Amino acid sequence: MQKRANAVTFKGNPLTLVGPQLKPGDSAPDFACVTSGLEIMGLSKTPHKARMFSVVPSLDTPVCHDQTVKFNRAVDALKDKAACYTISLDMPFAQKRFCGAENISNMQTLSDVHNQSFGKAYGVLIEGLPIPLLSRAVFILDKNGKITYCEYVPEVASHPNYDKALDALKTAAG
Repeated sequence: MQKRANAVTFKGNPLTLVGPQLKPGDSAPDFACVTSGLEIMGLSKTPHKARMFSVVPSLDTPVCHDQTVKFNRAVDALKDKAACYTISLDMPFAQKRFCGAENISNMQTLSDVHNQSFGKAYGVLIEGLPIPLLSRAVFILDKNGKITYCEYVPEVASHPNYDKALDALKTAAG
């Protein structure tokens, strides 16, 4: 498995990411995440329309909270033109609780706790921490499963570029 040393920082400390650095034009890799209903969901089970994968370390931290809430509000205007997901290594039960408490209805949560396949395939699994976490990133896919936009946020504790991600999602949604 490919490892990218010093790919991101967390509070200034360099970290290694496991997996490839994807780029626009790449085919989106498959994965096996767990839904809040404890079902395995992969790329092929997502709708064939524009998709956003908003990747966060943990929903129980301020930036991850804000990222999920902000994207949830922003994608409301797209209605059924896009499928939007928040992916973390949080347990599905914690993700479900978070969504209920924060009235998250436009973002489906997927837990990568099953086998960390999303983290490894999309190059966002952080190596070297006391617990496994995913690095902050955003991936936009078109209806054919091609990546049209991706951002690996260089400092894990920082926000992604919301405007660029949302513009890319709107473009992919047509």
